[in-house]
Amino acid sequence: MYSRWPLHLMFLPGAILLLVYHYVPTFGFIIAFQKFIPAKGILRSEWIGWDNFLYLLQLPNFRQVLWNTIFISFMKVVAGQIFPIIIALLLNEMRVKFIKRSVQTLIYLPHFLSWVILGGILIDILSPTKGIVNQILVFFGMEPIFFLGSPGLFPYVLVGTDLWKDFGFSTIVYLAALTAINPSLYEAAVMDGASRWKQTWHITLPGMAPVIILLATLSMGQILNAGFEQVFNLYSPAVYETGDIIDTLVYRMGLVQAQYGLATAVGLFKSIVSLLLISVSYFLAYRFANYRIF
Repeated sequence: MYSRWPLHLMFLPGAILLLVYHYVPTFGFIIAFQKFIPAKGILRSEWIGWDNFLYLLQLPNFRQVLWNTIFISFMKVVAGQIFPIIIALLLNEMRVKFIKRSVQTLIYLPHFLSWVILGGILIDILSPTKGIVNQILVFFGMEPIFFLGSPGLFPYVLVGTDLWKDFGFSTIVYLAALTAINPSLYEAAVMDGASRWKQTWHITLPGMAPVIILLATLSMGQILNAGFEQVFNLYSPAVYETGDIIDTLVYRMGLVQAQYGLATAVGLFKSIVSLLLISVSYFLAYRFANYRIF
């Protein structure tokens, strides 16, 4: 503790932010068990026990919203794991450093843009009348597609655009993991006559396994977080059937309809399920891959 006090001081600001914005607000979960009235506050609002949760389970659209959240999040997790690994492996094989670094920069840039900006860009690009994507389809004799207004296509548009925005970050992480692999392993494999594919399968992927397991374990905790900012900026009532998620439901109930207790109950339900999922994923990672965070 005393010999490494500079490191603890560097950790302190992050710990304070975590405490203030993540742990202190958990006191507000009491609202989930109350008929909360802002004028009375948390301590004086009427206690109603599990009524908010029972009402939540009886909502006609809650099961559909829960399914939408799980389906969209699961596709994002799978695509967000597989695609960056493939791109990282391809970039690792690239020998022209200028092209390699240029590609890294280009795929990483969207990560820094907010969904408010990207939402406006995507609405213009995917517009059924003026969007460049539909103009290309019309040029080849196809009918224009209303990507953001079609319930069947909207979840896949969310997954594709989320992948485009964030896969560059994961790719950089996997490229960093590749630098930790001992080059002598590849030299020994070449001496044994191993092809590039066998080197990738028996050396590269096992060397990346700890980072892959770490990101997969952390992503399981986000399985009920389908991306509020993205969905809020792209969805409309026309796609509520397949695009409405738990976070947008909480927004409409809590801020638009002022049902604070019910919205808090939804948020608490989401937090508990996420905790269980990340705990199970960590146990499986430890059980089958001997992975530990500490």
